[in-house]
Amino acid sequence: MRNLVFQDPGIRVSTNSTQSLNHAWERIRVPVVVPALHLAMYICIAMSVMLFLERIYMAIVIAGVKCFGKKRYTKYKLESVKEDLEKNKNYPMVLVQIPMFNEKEVYKLSIGAVCGLSWPSDRLVVQVLDDSTNEVLRTLVDLECRKWIERGINVKYETRNNRNGYKAGALKEGLKKQYVDDCEYVVIFDADFQPEEDFLWRTIPYLIDNPELALVQARWKFVNADECLMTRLQEMSLDYHFSVEQEVGSSTCSFFGFNGTAGVWRIRAVNDAGGWKDRTTVEDMDLAVRASLKGWKFLFVGDLAVKNELPSTFKAYRFQQHRWSCGPANLFRKMIKEIILCERVSVWKKFHLIYGFFFVRKIIAHWVTFFFYCVVIPATILVPEVHLTKPLAIYLPATITILNAACTPRSFHLLVFWILFENVMSLHRSKAAIIGLLEASRVNEWVVTEKLGNTMKQKYSAKASKKPRSRIGERIHVLELLMGMYMLHCAIYNMLFGNDHFFIYLFLQAGAFFIVGIGYVGTFVPN
Repeated sequence: MRNLVFQDPGIRVSTNSTQSLNHAWERIRVPVVVPALHLAMYICIAMSVMLFLERIYMAIVIAGVKCFGKKRYTKYKLESVKEDLEKNKNYPMVLVQIPMFNEKEVYKLSIGAVCGLSWPSDRLVVQVLDDSTNEVLRTLVDLECRKWIERGINVKYETRNNRNGYKAGALKEGLKKQYVDDCEYVVIFDADFQPEEDFLWRTIPYLIDNPELALVQARWKFVNADECLMTRLQEMSLDYHFSVEQEVGSSTCSFFGFNGTAGVWRIRAVNDAGGWKDRTTVEDMDLAVRASLKGWKFLFVGDLAVKNELPSTFKAYRFQQHRWSCGPANLFRKMIKEIILCERVSVWKKFHLIYGFFFVRKIIAHWVTFFFYCVVIPATILVPEVHLTKPLAIYLPATITILNAACTPRSFHLLVFWILFENVMSLHRSKAAIIGLLEASRVNEWVVTEKLGNTMKQKYSAKASKKPRSRIGERIHVLELLMGMYMLHCAIYNMLFGNDHFFIYLFLQAGAFFIVGIGYVGTFVPN
């Protein structure tokens, strides 16, 4: 009785609340949580195995391609095509489109590089599609175009009074111009891309030699990969995409997703596929899938790289990844029936499109990374009734990770950072994929990826490293902080009550979520 009288009421209330929570947890854990977690674990294991087998399949294909020299673009005899062009002077008319929107830091780089392309000037049309809302910037872009016109380059400066359809709308309007009727091929470069002067000579001959080809795609070369840790990690992911995913698609099915830039299209194929559509945020992939269903073939040229810039601010990268994850999932929803019912392509190609290209790479890859490695596996620590074997928790993801990192040997020492950062980004990618499948809000959100350009880097490199300034609302990311607290709780619980060392990973992953959550990632640009 004395203990009750002199006990601090606050402590007693706190103790009672804790006991009530523990009692409630014990009542629902076995009948509710354990079965639900078992089900989630089995679904995630199935998805993990699917992703593992897809990675192994692509590794086998790419190994065969390299060992036996079976890259498709090496089979063409381009020299004879080039000699015929130069001898007979029958150069095809080529249109180069440069879509841009408020690209004040890079517009000179792209226009200058394109106007420097080696091709007869009377057979080349450079079309600058400027949707900029900044009138001063429009004037500057117009002046840049006039400068090249005075040098003898056929530059057409086209603007619109609206942004209907965003990039797809601009490209579509550009193809409607009367002077485009004489063009056979269209080359697309985003505003930060800088092709080498021989780009056309290394792509157009493929299309001339093979009338079944609709697209020739080059790979990307990143001029700012060493700018910060985030750009190095992006380079690792994109190197795998180009070196493996694009090469495998080109070698096995003559199909892969158009990257939206650094590619050459046969205009007849674009029209045959229905032209540009703005129904999703991945208009490039949309066109590629429709052209493939029409029977057109694609070619990836892996030894031709075009310089471009990676997003170096986390805000720009986050918006880009939302678009790249939401768009494919939404396109999958819109086109799955059309793919199944298509009679012009083989069953194997349909399977590749639905299962490999869309379902595993564009949806499962995001979901298994987030839900399995960031939600389900940590949850098994709090629920000891659910057991997860090491081969599934460690060896499968380790194999997938090593296969990915092998494409960027110079960054192999950053493997741990890449794993942690990819797990953090899987939160946004998984959410975006769900939004795309459900066609929820933000499904058609289009935010142009911010480019800093060489001017910005030189101007702010010293200041940005010393005094990063940004609005606090832009720096704090609540979802990442919540995930960080969840992972930290699981790590502490495992360290106190577990009999393994899984808490090491959990502490590291929690730290990664916290670092991103408070905005200390990427390059800081003063407002």
